[in-house]
Amino acid sequence: MKEFFLKISNNEIYQRLFKNPFSYVAGATLLAFFNVLTFVFTGNGWGVTGAFANWAVWTLQPLGLDVSTWPSFASEAAQKTLAGGFLSDGVSVRNLGIILGALLATLLASQFKIKKIKSVRQVVAATVGGLMMGYGARLASGCNIGALFTGTANLSVSGWVFAATLLLGAYIGSKILKKYLM
Repeated sequence: MKEFFLKISNNEIYQRLFKNPFSYVAGATLLAFFNVLTFVFTGNGWGVTGAFANWAVWTLQPLGLDVSTWPSFASEAAQKTLAGGFLSDGVSVRNLGIILGALLATLLASQFKIKKIKSVRQVVAATVGGLMMGYGARLASGCNIGALFTGTANLSVSGWVFAATLLLGAYIGSKILKKYLM
């Protein structure tokens, strides 16, 4: 069995697909292809962060939280999505696929590592950064996939505005990170 895995891992196709990084052109082509497939099969652009609010509701509803009067969840479509559960929400299923696919790709490339946390400062920076990104995604009505990638692919002005503010935010954020947390 070990010989079989050694033979496969030394195969040129395996090396190209799983060990070596894709070129930027190949990556962009695959992203565009999956964006078109998502639009063709769902009628919606590709999104990621919208489902996270649903995940929170599905987690908190058993504890007695009622969101039926909240503006984000008051529509008939939102109520239908919440009633259907995780597996009936296409965005949630795609997100799970992205997470499991990333794990599988990491395992196939032999790159999976559990890293030691270097300091409390690193944990604080990651936590604050994650919270800021999540808050920003809710304010922008999308993340870099829904607001930027899908927006610019549809020639929406909002996608290009998002791109400009994303670059500005990344620049400012990196300066703050370098000055206070590195």
